[in-house]
Amino acid sequence: MSGIKRMKQAAAGIAAVVALAIAASGPAMAQEKVRPEVGKPLQAASDFLKANKFREALAKIREADAVGGKTPYETYVIESMRGSAAAGARDNATAIAAFEAVLATGKAPAATQQKIYESLATTYYGMGKYADAIKYANKFKESGGGSGGTMRTLLIQSYFQSGDFAASAKESLADIQADERAGRTPAEEKLQLLANSYLRQKNTSGYVATIEKLLTYYPKKSLWQDIISRLQQKPGFSDRFSLDVQRLRLATGNLSATNDFMEMAQLAIQAGYATEGKKIVDDGFAVGALGKGNDAERHKRLRDLAEKRVAEAKATRDKDLADAKAAKDGNALVRLGYAYVTSGEGQKGVALIEEGIAKGGLKRPEDAKLYLGMAQIQAGNKSKGIATLKSVKGNDGVADLANLWALFAQQKNG
Repeated sequence: MSGIKRMKQAAAGIAAVVALAIAASGPAMAQEKVRPEVGKPLQAASDFLKANKFREALAKIREADAVGGKTPYETYVIESMRGSAAAGARDNATAIAAFEAVLATGKAPAATQQKIYESLATTYYGMGKYADAIKYANKFKESGGGSGGTMRTLLIQSYFQSGDFAASAKESLADIQADERAGRTPAEEKLQLLANSYLRQKNTSGYVATIEKLLTYYPKKSLWQDIISRLQQKPGFSDRFSLDVQRLRLATGNLSATNDFMEMAQLAIQAGYATEGKKIVDDGFAVGALGKGNDAERHKRLRDLAEKRVAEAKATRDKDLADAKAAKDGNALVRLGYAYVTSGEGQKGVALIEEGIAKGGLKRPEDAKLYLGMAQIQAGNKSKGIATLKSVKGNDGVADLANLWALFAQQKNG
């Protein structure tokens, strides 16, 4: 059951909570009296309350209220009973007014006030009056009611529902950070509320950081799809990472449409990763995304092309490796090394990428570190790969991709 549903259900119980608290405070006020002209209709109202005849009770309470010159204690008793009767009759507006009047008398003991604050906050929330819910949730906290639990959730939800997204984000983040410092897993509902608060503020960096936390604790395909799509839309994100984005979509289970398989396979073949391209095509045929419909022949031509490129790569494998080692810079070694990784030769691929990085002269050193980290993970050295990925810098998308690959590796294997 969601926190909102729990709070709405709690709102319906205002009578029981507050009436009991007020009844319990009676002995402390035994020395105070009500006049007979007030007490007589109140006694009748009390009898009606015991019989659950709330409308009749309210009528008698109005008789008592009509008596002039009431003392503060008489007002306290009248409003206490009115609040209980109105709540029993599901007249929240009257109940709220009565219980606020109880507070105004100054006669309610501290414990009773606290119960009233809690019930008023809950009832106002259920009525959609969020500013008042915030007011009484804060009074509950200030009265010693504690800073956690249902009232804390109600307070943050009220900030959000009232449109104060900065406050809901601030308070949600504080709770999440407290959970993490204590070694607790933050509740999914808290993280979702924080993400939505950032989203409403158009705080993209905060939103993405929160989605990453959700992926850490509660990984889902839909969250991966969201964060990958936002990554591609990020200003300055380079088109050269199109294949890497598709690789991440594939790894997270978000590659399924016919066009997805076609695009990724073509990108892989064009980039010189023929074996990877062929595998994507084969997977597409295996799941029924390729080989069917009006474009079935086109899909078969792509499969033929992939097989041709794989054969060509095998035929020139030794020469390509010799040329890469003889080159003045390490660019070819890095590219060839990752090709070995995608062909299933992880350890050899990692060694070649490391050799390329050591040789230097790289056009894009951070890209090379990205592929090294990915290769290390694929070769079975997860911890080293994650460390490499976390060292990647750059504002063109390379660091963002590295961070997501590291996050995926951590959530996949625990």
